[in-house]
Amino acid sequence: MRSRPMVDRVRPMEESFSDALAESLNGPLTDVLADPSTGSNVIAFLVVVGLGLGMALIYIPLRLFLTITTRSRRLRLLQKIRRLREELAQPVQPSS
Repeated sequence: MRSRPMVDRVRPMEESFSDALAESLNGPLTDVLADPSTGSNVIAFLVVVGLGLGMALIYIPLRLFLTITTRSRRLRLLQKIRRLREELAQPVQPSS
């Protein structure tokens, strides 16, 4: 039997980097951007996503603010009701 020389099965790093770069450049996003008829769909999607993010950035802090202020108003009102009930429970002192 003839012995075969050992074959290095690991590719050099430069080749793997260039292959990975070529694969990423030939991905689905590149195909979509290269075709003008589908490019408008991508732009419409990005506009909708941008508007959604903008609305979320406005809605979430506003909702938190309104919730916190409503709860604090409700708490103050309950405290006032308790004070009034306590005052009503005390007997009236005659003034002389």
